[in-house]
Amino acid sequence: MQIPIRLTLVCLCFIGSGCHSTTSLDRGSPVAQSSEAAKPDAVNEPQQNPISNDRSGHDWPVFLGPHGTGVSDETGLMDEWPATGPQVIWEKRIGKGYSSPSILNGRAVVHHRLRDLDVIECLNVEDGKPIWKYEYETDFADPYGYNNGPRCSPLLTKTKCYTFGAQGRLVCLDLETGKPIWECDTPKKWKVPDHFFGAGCTPILEGNLLIVLVGGQPNSGVVAFNAETGETVWESVGEKTWDGADTDLNGKPYKWTGEEMVVSYSSPLIATIHGAKHLLCLVRQGLVSLDPENGNVRFKYWFRARVHESVNAARPVVVDDMVFLSAAYETGAALLRIHPDHQNFDVVWRNKRGMSTHWSTPIYQDGCVYGFSGRHEGEATLQCVDLKTGTLEWETNGYSGPVSDLRSGANGEIVDAAGKPATFFGRGSKTAVDGKFVMLGERGILVLAKLSREKYEELGRATYPQIHYPAWAAPVISHGRLFLRSEDHLLCLDIAKHH
Repeated sequence: MQIPIRLTLVCLCFIGSGCHSTTSLDRGSPVAQSSEAAKPDAVNEPQQNPISNDRSGHDWPVFLGPHGTGVSDETGLMDEWPATGPQVIWEKRIGKGYSSPSILNGRAVVHHRLRDLDVIECLNVEDGKPIWKYEYETDFADPYGYNNGPRCSPLLTKTKCYTFGAQGRLVCLDLETGKPIWECDTPKKWKVPDHFFGAGCTPILEGNLLIVLVGGQPNSGVVAFNAETGETVWESVGEKTWDGADTDLNGKPYKWTGEEMVVSYSSPLIATIHGAKHLLCLVRQGLVSLDPENGNVRFKYWFRARVHESVNAARPVVVDDMVFLSAAYETGAALLRIHPDHQNFDVVWRNKRGMSTHWSTPIYQDGCVYGFSGRHEGEATLQCVDLKTGTLEWETNGYSGPVSDLRSGANGEIVDAAGKPATFFGRGSKTAVDGKFVMLGERGILVLAKLSREKYEELGRATYPQIHYPAWAAPVISHGRLFLRSEDHLLCLDIAKHH
């Protein structure tokens, strides 16, 4: 059954395939204004040349920034913040979701959920005004009661916008106009077991291949699409990868059932190791390295919790020929060193009580890995771990006093005994920039800090009523602007240093 699209178009459908190309009858027509679900903002016709972006800096077109690591190349930012925090440039009320916006050429694209609609919306970064909006119907319901919005960030190129919805709908739009180019309903084309929280691995581009962790049984965990047409190029990972694989289950090899989830919530990553490109996918069972050209498996490493209700969600961290892995649910951390033959590796160290990142990808800097460790909010800490040894250098929850002083305020924020906002991260997220870290606690505390092997040093903090629990999307930095997303707001702050 074709999911209705709220745009006048002709569908060239391949019946039963789940994927199709689309062309518009009227390229100038606006998105249909059809329901009260779209009330937060009027839908405008695509503006003519609406973009002006004279700020210096860099775009943020993909998940975790241009390097895919949560590290920004921006400079010329404020070294300290005013007492009230960075100034708000604009704000926009949006729908549900956990994904960060993506920024390219003066455009910010955010994927969100308004009632029964998945909304892909393009905004002018200068003022937050809409440029175009594309909607399609969805009935996804999170089985654990979390919000039903998208989990994956948009992927932007000079001409296209790719999104992957929580229900597994893969969409390619024209970035200039928002018109659809092709779409793929992945659960319709592949046998995809139900995920715990819907689809949550952001796709990546490698040349002309769009690589998506579809999660299809039996051997379509990872699928490469032609980025221009949506046609399938190769499929890999599943039964052939893991049936009979070595595990840490008392030495017993894994026996494939055909019913298990194939992927998890960690987005794939391309890394060059010993001169060759590795497509690293931390799936449900563990780490798989693929040749991105053809999907052939180079190596695999079992890395998952023993309990069923668990996920791998943080991206692998690559430093030279080393790959750092971390996950919650008593999985811990590991460091692999890849051999020059690209097919073998050494386990440098493995610590099941080590850094246990729930979903926020750790960041490497000067010999150490910095990440939020802990499955639950109350137990979570920001940790500094020596990469090569796994030694814990220090950890902090952000608060210098006794935790017993803390309580929840009227708006869900954490306050101290005096009722003032307190720095308490919980399962926070972070972005490294200009020698510092911008960190966002899950209840909305925003912190500027310096992190080193020796200590955590807070330089400034702020709170904004629009950013509240659960603030789980990582901060985005582009052209001196800081973008924050909560379940119902997108906030743009000015963090540029003005002379």
